[in-house]
Amino acid sequence: MHNGVMKAWLESSHLAGANAVYVEELYELYLSDPDLVSEEWKRVFEGLPAQAPEAGEQSHTRVRDYFRRLAQETKHYSVQVSDPDVDAKQVKVLQLINAYRFRGHQAANLDPLGLWQRPVQPELDPAFHSLTEDDLNESFNVGSFAVAQETMQLKDLYTALNKTYCGSIGAEYMHMTNTEQKRWVQQRLESVQSQPEFSLDEKITYLDELTAAEGLERYLGAKFPGAKRFSLEGGDALIPMTKELIRHAGRSGMREVVIGMAHRGRLNMLVNVLGKKPQDLFDEFAGKHDETWGTGDVKYHQGFSADFATPGGNVHLALAFNPSHLEIVNPVVIGSVRARQDRLGDKHGDKVLPITIHGDSAIAGQGVVQETFNMSQARGFQVGGTVRIVVNNQIGFTTSNPRDTRSTMYCTDIAKMVQAPIFHVNADDPEAVAFVTRIALDYRNTFKRDVVIDLVCYRRHGHNEADEPNATQPLMYQKIKKHPTPRKLYADVMMEREEIGIDTATQLVNEYRDALDHGEVVVKEWRPMAMHSVDWSPYLGHEWDMKWDNEFELGRLKELGQRICQYPESHNLQSRVNKLYNDRMAMIEGEKAIDWGMAETLAYATLVDDGKRIRISGQDSGRGTFFHRHAVLHNQGDASTYVPLAHVHDKQGPFQVFDSVLSEEAVLAFEYGYATAEPGGLTLWEAQFGDFANGAQVVIDQFISSGEQKWGRLCGITMLLPHGYEGQGLSTHRHV
Repeated sequence: MHNGVMKAWLESSHLAGANAVYVEELYELYLSDPDLVSEEWKRVFEGLPAQAPEAGEQSHTRVRDYFRRLAQETKHYSVQVSDPDVDAKQVKVLQLINAYRFRGHQAANLDPLGLWQRPVQPELDPAFHSLTEDDLNESFNVGSFAVAQETMQLKDLYTALNKTYCGSIGAEYMHMTNTEQKRWVQQRLESVQSQPEFSLDEKITYLDELTAAEGLERYLGAKFPGAKRFSLEGGDALIPMTKELIRHAGRSGMREVVIGMAHRGRLNMLVNVLGKKPQDLFDEFAGKHDETWGTGDVKYHQGFSADFATPGGNVHLALAFNPSHLEIVNPVVIGSVRARQDRLGDKHGDKVLPITIHGDSAIAGQGVVQETFNMSQARGFQVGGTVRIVVNNQIGFTTSNPRDTRSTMYCTDIAKMVQAPIFHVNADDPEAVAFVTRIALDYRNTFKRDVVIDLVCYRRHGHNEADEPNATQPLMYQKIKKHPTPRKLYADVMMEREEIGIDTATQLVNEYRDALDHGEVVVKEWRPMAMHSVDWSPYLGHEWDMKWDNEFELGRLKELGQRICQYPESHNLQSRVNKLYNDRMAMIEGEKAIDWGMAETLAYATLVDDGKRIRISGQDSGRGTFFHRHAVLHNQGDASTYVPLAHVHDKQGPFQVFDSVLSEEAVLAFEYGYATAEPGGLTLWEAQFGDFANGAQVVIDQFISSGEQKWGRLCGITMLLPHGYEGQGLSTHRHV
């Protein structure tokens, strides 16, 4: 079969005589990265006869000898020998294409302010690859470059490469090892040279949404001068980006979107995406406060829920409440999404989408980001991928020099640990923003993995509106002062293209301002919620010490005890585990005293017997740190597992136990998020040792102990620390 493939190539004159140099250079490209060559050449090289495993890749001499032998065996074929100089240049052209895929983002027009000082990338110059001006009019095979033609003149290819990789979008994806995923990204970008066509209606929608983003900030600045609002100005494109993401999610069949973000732009998001009434926001600025739920919290920590109309039907939106602690809301959001997916039976993340919005300094600086990325593909925590957006305003409070904020080229480099594609985009180009938004969601939905959009923008004011940024960033803010707003820039572009007149742009501004004056919902897609996605009403209005019937019929308890000690005969247990289960059977028969592990397991059995959901996670929770639980039985013969509590009876509630990643903070935050979205179940987080619980202290302080008082958020999370001082440290005593 392989010889047949090679003969076909010989017949096409690519492997004979003077072409040997060309083939060898192609093979060298293939060895460095199989994606550098076309699919046809890749199949040829993959079909080379294998050497012994320890020999590694095929040697060049072996490859040449193999090609030469095949050529001699098929010398009766008529072969036209091509020019070796042309073949060498052909390889250089393929190397040029690859250079843009790897390095194009470093020459892309990403910074709206034009302040980035980045070194010239010599690999992006044809001359670096020994391609001269005389070659510009020559046609070359473009290999796997995803255009609808096999050959292009070099000058046209060079233009296409710059449009694709060095415009308003800088794509980083060649760090990914999965060939299918890389090819997918290449196809989406290269097929339209990163400049797709949008309809006039879509363009007007983006302008309208930029108008709303700018209009709200200006209105608040005039109505409440000096009040903290953590303005979005400069990053206005976040509003059309988020709405486009929701619209595209609806078209894709999704039913819920859960969003987590910090303070920057949050008020804008509440009013212009989720549909909070402007008048309600104005009342908060005026100091009016509903004390129904307690102390309350600042307005830029508030969450919200609403329904949003999309071409594919209504989508339920939820913006998570969060404290000032940056990035900690991300695992909370993902936990909430996992609970919603479990409730809907959404095993692949097709119905519920998590969106997390980060700051540039925070995503690079906060350790919980790494912990959350690390959980993204773990079985107990995966949600089918998260769309992560970085509002990269190039400054963290007063720190704007990258040498002080991180040790990496980009703030998003942390995402490479999970091989997520990263799309950097200039926030002053709303069409590029919309394009990468669609690609990002499609990638997430196709491969069920995280994806990152780096929205490169700026911060028009100080950290808050009372701050003076010129004291520490004089040059940046001199530039910002003169820089037109994103709305103004896009309106000018549309007028220059004769897509709208100035009257249209002015009308959009006036209509939005009038809507704010009326104080009602300004989001056209807003719909009243058909039903609460998460319903805590059965738990409201009760006293803490209310009586509860906790009696359980003894005969039923014994029956459940016997069932949770049963497992398939073919399941070969380790000797100590086998003894433990024999002892548990003796406990059920009254022959031995019930220990903690059996009591705990029996308690779970009564809940699942009643149809309740149970979820346990923590480090080593399946077995239990102290060898006491053994909820998961491991077959000594084939390493298969069996969970007795998941096999009580056919109509039982789900029982899940997960060994977590080695993290306290992100895992407890995830479980808190899960518990807030799952009122009817028991959600437990177990610290391996009680001492380690304070690794999650931010979650305990800012969510679990204060969430109801600040935000009116109920939560049934149970922190399981059954061993007290056995944790061997004094820090456990406060939990016992």
